[in-house]
Amino acid sequence: MTDAAGDLTNAAASWWSAILNGFTRTDVPSFPIGALLLIVASAVVLSIPHATWRWFGLYVTFVHELGHAFAALMTGRVVHGLRIGLDHSGELVSSGRRGFGATWSGFWGYPAPAVVGLALVWSVSAGWAGAAASIGALVLLLALIFLRNFTGIMVALLSAAAAQCLVMFATAETVGWAVLILGIALGVGSVRDFFKVAAVHTRRRGQLGSSDAYLLAQATRTPPFLWLGGFAVVIFGAAAVSAWLLWGMLAI
Repeated sequence: MTDAAGDLTNAAASWWSAILNGFTRTDVPSFPIGALLLIVASAVVLSIPHATWRWFGLYVTFVHELGHAFAALMTGRVVHGLRIGLDHSGELVSSGRRGFGATWSGFWGYPAPAVVGLALVWSVSAGWAGAAASIGALVLLLALIFLRNFTGIMVALLSAAAAQCLVMFATAETVGWAVLILGIALGVGSVRDFFKVAAVHTRRRGQLGSSDAYLLAQATRTPPFLWLGGFAVVIFGAAAVSAWLLWGMLAI
């Protein structure tokens, strides 16, 4: 038992050391056009084809629901748990005063993957990809306390395991590539989900009950297109800034 406890302690110490080492700024990368196109193509492969989106989309949904959760916590609401479905549906249960807190939480679902994606792309452009990986590893572990169904727990566990392996075993260059691919893929996934929710308001109105924009409109007695417009401003604004940052990393 003593040896096992010692091994566990050493493993934990190594993990924590790797987490802290991530907060060391590296040189700002400069990618040749071929490498940058490969990075973008890898992100697109994750987030566009149905075969890969079926699984990566679960992670995007996870980030979507964490966006709701973080926004709720910002306003003092109590988060009781969240669920993720294999059909990419999600549900956050929180309580607190109605009004601004509920509206703020309700808004930051669809834009969350775009904002997180932008943050990841920026971290690479500023030499802080390791810090982004370390923070992500910690956040994904903490997020486990909010999950309340099997699919959600598995998505969180697999995501957390991938993040821990990246922090523990990958080189700084590999971390930079992985963080950049993930950031772009989240941005593309956010755009994809925006068009999906927009279609609910135009072609698939029988599914309006699943739309955050519709729920926000019902709660605030405002038109849904105002909330869809808000989603679009954040999502496409984040995409534009990400593209500008990528251009800045291009070796000319």
